[in-house]
Amino acid sequence: MNEYIVRVLERLERLYPNEPEYLQCVRAWLDMIAPAVDRPEYERLDVLSRMVEPERMFSFLVPWQDDQGATHTNHGYRVQFSSAIGPYKGGLRFHPSVTASVVKFLGFEQTYKNALTGLPIGGAAGGADFDPRGRSNREIMRFCQSFMFNLYRYIGSDTDVPAGDIGVGVREIGYLYGAYKRVTGRAESSALTGKGLTYGGSKIRQAAAGFGTVYFLARMLEHQGEELAGKRIAISGFGNMSWGVCRKAAELGGRVVTLSGPDGYVYDPDGVATQEKFDFVRDLRSSGLDRVEPYAEKFGVTFYPGKKPWEVPVDIVIPCAAENEIAVDDAVLILANGVRYYVEAANMPASADALKLLRLSPKILTAGAKAAGSGGVAVSALEMVQNSLRYSWSRREVDEKLRGIMSSIYDASAAAAEEYGLGYDLIAGNDIAAFKKISEAMIAQGL
Repeated sequence: MNEYIVRVLERLERLYPNEPEYLQCVRAWLDMIAPAVDRPEYERLDVLSRMVEPERMFSFLVPWQDDQGATHTNHGYRVQFSSAIGPYKGGLRFHPSVTASVVKFLGFEQTYKNALTGLPIGGAAGGADFDPRGRSNREIMRFCQSFMFNLYRYIGSDTDVPAGDIGVGVREIGYLYGAYKRVTGRAESSALTGKGLTYGGSKIRQAAAGFGTVYFLARMLEHQGEELAGKRIAISGFGNMSWGVCRKAAELGGRVVTLSGPDGYVYDPDGVATQEKFDFVRDLRSSGLDRVEPYAEKFGVTFYPGKKPWEVPVDIVIPCAAENEIAVDDAVLILANGVRYYVEAANMPASADALKLLRLSPKILTAGAKAAGSGGVAVSALEMVQNSLRYSWSRREVDEKLRGIMSSIYDASAAAAEEYGLGYDLIAGNDIAAFKKISEAMIAQGL
């Protein structure tokens, strides 16, 4: 790293010593873009300092009442990271693990993911340390209403457009949007995305993140003279991302053979590849049980309690769950199993050391979440366009637009890696491509 990068990082480490997730993602990003920080104006205008911290950040209390009348208080957050290329855009996560550090990490990742889509959207993230699991619909509604009564003044179609993330699906977005309409008096459908189809939602939105990852993977395989047909895939998770990966992989001839949850993983040698299985996974996630063992019981396959799916020999690994789920030991296991492609769907799913091991191995080709995991936000941005037009594209039209966006993201990542002499390092390539786009917009707009 050059001296300027070192100073920026040291300053962040002094300011935020207790925000490990945020510092981890910034360190990794600075390391990736180092070859491209080659213009004197970057330091003269202190571009990096302005890119690694959010433009605004809000925190607020969220009081709500359960069905027994007891009052609970949670913490809510919204980080508006960058508006250089468009209004802030990013998900809301409802999960006990949500902290200021987690939200800043998610907002940082979202900024550069969004830039790669080619669409005019900035980056943001938010959420609350609320756990919707085991809560009734009425309890979740009351929480969402209280959350929005704090958030509404900071968002809007030209300001900041939230979407869903872990713990926030169509149900939660519906409650949030209803509260937004009530408190603002505006039927501003493009103020949130991930809505239901009856009130402005986009077709394939729930599966879009997974679809996008598979489209990116298909371009990687094409570059190597291969195709997805016949490939075995291990994935983690069983939420919307995983569901979308299973569906699109099956459509293109691939076979997802694992799913995982907090309780362990299932191995399905025939693949999660039928409509019955797709429907069961969707219903299992919406049940709120947060367990994957019922899949094994339903379809007569093997369940491995307390274990991760990376021990299964496959052609492709796609982590779809949460940050830092792949440790160094897991990376060693992935390489030992002869896996040829590692493609991130979840944000920062590997520890720094695990990712370094995978990236530098000549045995495997890697792709990062900022590129491969951007399908969800791409379709979310398309939903904004549809809302502005007061129009709805067909499922096929949205899917084709998504395929084109993911292909462009792959091309930009590969081109940036080649331009800076990094070979086929798609992870560094996608970070550099996004950095150059945002930094050029910032310089053009002045201080």
